[in-house]
Amino acid sequence: MNTWRHHTGRVLVTAAAAALGLLAAPPTPTRAQTIRASGDFTSTAYVIAICTVETSPLAFGAYEPVVTHATAPLLAVGAVTITCLPGTVAPIGLDLGANAIGNVRRMYNAAGPAYLTYEIFKDTGRTQVWGNADTSRLTPAAAPNGNPRSFVVYGIVPAGQDVVAGSYADTVLATVYF
Repeated sequence: MNTWRHHTGRVLVTAAAAALGLLAAPPTPTRAQTIRASGDFTSTAYVIAICTVETSPLAFGAYEPVVTHATAPLLAVGAVTITCLPGTVAPIGLDLGANAIGNVRRMYNAAGPAYLTYEIFKDTGRTQVWGNADTSRLTPAAAPNGNPRSFVVYGIVPAGQDVVAGSYADTVLATVYF
């Protein structure tokens, strides 16, 4: 119940209004509330498989077919270096070269024109031909880390070839399969 009094021209609100909270003391400031929510998101990436290959020449040097190499082959070594991601098994194949005929590797002398046959092997004894077919590739163990690994290429120019003097060359493609 509201009771009104008149006092010097002013209207006063009595205790009934105060009880309703209309005349309550000003509110005390409260701390701001922090609202928290959480959620998950997925981070993704894809690491691509990669290997690189570098080669050093298989430089035979001078082949002298009349005396020295009439009965003894000419030997040389080169290298194939691969760098792959850790854990990668990467067989290395060597094709027959740009001048092969059938399964015979040959170096070409444009001035001749002439060819000098040779072969490439995976082993020091020169018994395991290094080719590009699944069975003749060099298959090293899985890469232990991302450091380069070098593999020796063993070459031979067989003795007793009847060829003309001049410079001979061939280009062999090294391929890493991973």
